[in-house]
Amino acid sequence: MGCGTSVATETQGKRVETDEAAKTPTPALTMKAAILIQGWYRRYMARLEMRRRYTWNIFQSIEYAGEQDQLQLSSFFSFMLDNFTQLNGNGPDLISQLLDPVVDPWLDRETCYDMIPVPESYTGPRLSFPLSVSDTNALLNAFKEQQSLHARYVLQLLYETKKLLKQMPNIIHLSTSYTEITICGDLHGRLDDLLLIFYKNGLPSAETPYVFNGDFVDRGKKSIEVVILLFAYLLLYPDYMHLNRGNHEDHIMNLRYGFTKEVMQKYKTHGREILQLFQDVFSLLPVATVIDGKILIVHGGISDQTDLDFLSSIERQKVKSALRFPRRSLEQLDIGQSCRQAKRMRSTDSSRPSSSHSRNKNQRSHNQRKRHCGLSRQDSAASSSSTSSSSSSSSSSLCSPRTPSCLSPRPCPSSPRMPYAINVLQVPFLDSLSSVPPPSPPQHEREWKQIVDILWSDPKTQEGCSPNTFRGGGCYFGPDVTQRLLHQHGLQLLIRSHECKQEGYELCHGGQVITIFSASNYYEEGSNRGAYIKVGRELVPRFYQYQVSRTTRKLTLTQRVRAAEGSALRALKEKLFAHRSELMAGFQQYDQNNTVCQSVNGLWC
Repeated sequence: MGCGTSVATETQGKRVETDEAAKTPTPALTMKAAILIQGWYRRYMARLEMRRRYTWNIFQSIEYAGEQDQLQLSSFFSFMLDNFTQLNGNGPDLISQLLDPVVDPWLDRETCYDMIPVPESYTGPRLSFPLSVSDTNALLNAFKEQQSLHARYVLQLLYETKKLLKQMPNIIHLSTSYTEITICGDLHGRLDDLLLIFYKNGLPSAETPYVFNGDFVDRGKKSIEVVILLFAYLLLYPDYMHLNRGNHEDHIMNLRYGFTKEVMQKYKTHGREILQLFQDVFSLLPVATVIDGKILIVHGGISDQTDLDFLSSIERQKVKSALRFPRRSLEQLDIGQSCRQAKRMRSTDSSRPSSSHSRNKNQRSHNQRKRHCGLSRQDSAASSSSTSSSSSSSSSSLCSPRTPSCLSPRPCPSSPRMPYAINVLQVPFLDSLSSVPPPSPPQHEREWKQIVDILWSDPKTQEGCSPNTFRGGGCYFGPDVTQRLLHQHGLQLLIRSHECKQEGYELCHGGQVITIFSASNYYEEGSNRGAYIKVGRELVPRFYQYQVSRTTRKLTLTQRVRAAEGSALRALKEKLFAHRSELMAGFQQYDQNNTVCQSVNGLWC
């Protein structure tokens, strides 16, 4: 029995060894399998990246199209206000009150907030000025508990912030001699992101100085809480808390993107007064920060005409809104004399015998004027693009010119080398056009342009500087523009915000331009991370990333992309549905014979 058992055990062991030898792959087979797996993984990741990129493009295109529409609308109303509202003599109407609010005399009183009683039933924080650490801690805890600050304290805090900002220069100069400086980008009303930054990096203090680079409000649901916290720490530590102005620190932008609505909903009684004070405070925010004379921090970017010396000397508080072109009526173009000359020329011509040739010529000029003064979007876009392409140096643009197309510069041949030098303006007067030399831009227009470029511009990979037609305002500046400005002022790095980046930051222009964005989940849950920068004595930026949402941390990359993709496609469908009539008309222009099939719900196959 024992011998039989031994033989069976030996036979079974040999069988196992034989099976293992048969299952052991050869090196060639292992390499082939690895290559197949690697190829599959790369294709999978490439498809995933393609989905992520087109999702990102959909979100960004919808966002910038909204900004472009806002700029066009504000430009139209601004021109109407500047040139036509005084004709009836009835005073400002609703539109002028929105774009140019009339200051309430009650707000001119320094202690108007004292007239607002705080009821005993109020359980929120009660601030005392000057602020202390206990006051800011009380604000933090109250906002975490979804409590709001009473209107009396909001007004007083804004008054104190306004007084402090009036003493600050346009460009703040900081030093890293004693401690590192933390630089944050757009927050857009994301209170959770701000609280997470404070949790990870520390509250503002002498040991933890901050620079917040604009766009504190709009889009998010907690804009008032975010901006109140930032202003409170600015009052508490004015030497260690620094705020740059962004393009959304603008009362016209606030009308569209939510801050105005949020203030009026949370402060129904004193919301109007609070908004008027916010308008003044936003216009007083510094527009740039320089660290150790080497790092320039602005919200948007620069242009080929940005001059930091000139920027530091302007009166920034005059630019209440970058969307409001400085007032410049037709009277400033010195049209009267030219029109009188044109009238004398017409009287001289009328004394001559009339002929069919002159009547035809006048009819042609009249028709030409009617065509030239058409206000269609295509004509204005074409004229603006041709003008920008013929000019050697770009200027900041606002979508939809502030003057109608019949007041736009018309190219007149002046020399063989410059066949389209712009040297006259064609201005309508009665039934003819009068030529007027273009006036040089006044001082306030140059100041306005500098601020628009700082707040609205974006970098591009191509050389040169061109109008930012995608957003509708500011410029696109290339690596050569960046290098020229840095070299001119002895700088080595430009830090800006203004654009959402998937990783929270991005480097371009050979590492000389850094974009930092601090609002995570900006487009959708899991769409992007937030980030901030820390800079020490070595002036080497270090990046810190985060994401607020706890649910997205547990999702895989595929699940995050799928969620963002679904949200982007829903947003795109909404846009298509809203403009379906224009789309159908456009499709039918290219398919007049109706050869393309059409589904029941109105979509093309």
